[in-house]
Amino acid sequence: MTRTAFAFLLSSMTLFGFSAAAHEDHCAAVAASVADAGFDESVVVSCTDTHATITSDTYPDHELMTGIVGTNEQVPVPAEYAAPIILGPVLGDTPLTRDAALGVAVNGVPIYDYTAGGEMSEADLARHQAQHDTWQTQQLDACGGHAGRGDDYHYHVKPTCMIETMENAGDDAIIGWAFDGFPIYGDNNPDGTAIADGALDVCNGQPDSIFGYRYHTSEDAPYIVQCLMGEVRDFDSLPRVRPLSAADGGGVESGRPPKGGVENLIFTQNDDGSRSMDYRYEGGEYYIRYAPSGRPNCYDFTTKTVTNEGQVTEGEFCR
Repeated sequence: MTRTAFAFLLSSMTLFGFSAAAHEDHCAAVAASVADAGFDESVVVSCTDTHATITSDTYPDHELMTGIVGTNEQVPVPAEYAAPIILGPVLGDTPLTRDAALGVAVNGVPIYDYTAGGEMSEADLARHQAQHDTWQTQQLDACGGHAGRGDDYHYHVKPTCMIETMENAGDDAIIGWAFDGFPIYGDNNPDGTAIADGALDVCNGQPDSIFGYRYHTSEDAPYIVQCLMGEVRDFDSLPRVRPLSAADGGGVESGRPPKGGVENLIFTQNDDGSRSMDYRYEGGEYYIRYAPSGRPNCYDFTTKTVTNEGQVTEGEFCR
């Protein structure tokens, strides 16, 4: 669906409110963005009177993890995720930040800000946090993502590999939705023109003639959405991926990035559902290997990590 079609669908939209029909049209726009990109077989879009929900397992169909240097020794494990997109977005006057996803890509993968240093303050938004920049510190794979503390895959910068697989790839294609209800586009304006210097605000967004406002990716920091400019009444209840837990009870300790990074990190996926992340550190061989255990949302792990001082451990872990 083109932006012209979106404009027709959303003709009753105003910046401060929506009619019931416009809510339905905004829902249709969200569904179309997923279907037109070719992800409607793996991603489900459903709507209520207030939200469109994009549901997925957060596990994309493109290469993952390979090439990361600043690994946190976490791996991507599928996770049921329901991302709520407000129907009837309203611009606010206070940027909203959180140490979790700010939106979701059209393939169902969560989108975070570019940092890995916790929730950003208003002062943090105004300056580049080089020490927490996940791209510059080589924490991301070539596709713009990695696995976080919950062993969940998500993007921190432009999702390049996803965009390459989109059936409607182009400047006018919506690549994701922020939780405040506004769309996310690529590096250029939807008409293909370059974005003028200084046009993007602190959240990496600008006014939009159809949706009222839109976010963009960018070559330079902050690379992608770094805060939400729209109002979100249920901001504190936005979804987080549930971390893995040991099948016999207890949590899982987060990995600690090995000082100086690792070498030759390769992530392998097999047809039987087993996966392996192998890498070298200071001359030693390390790995995290896991496969479905046979119980729903559970995996058998065998690991030898720097975090665990090279000890080989085994266990079943579940969502």
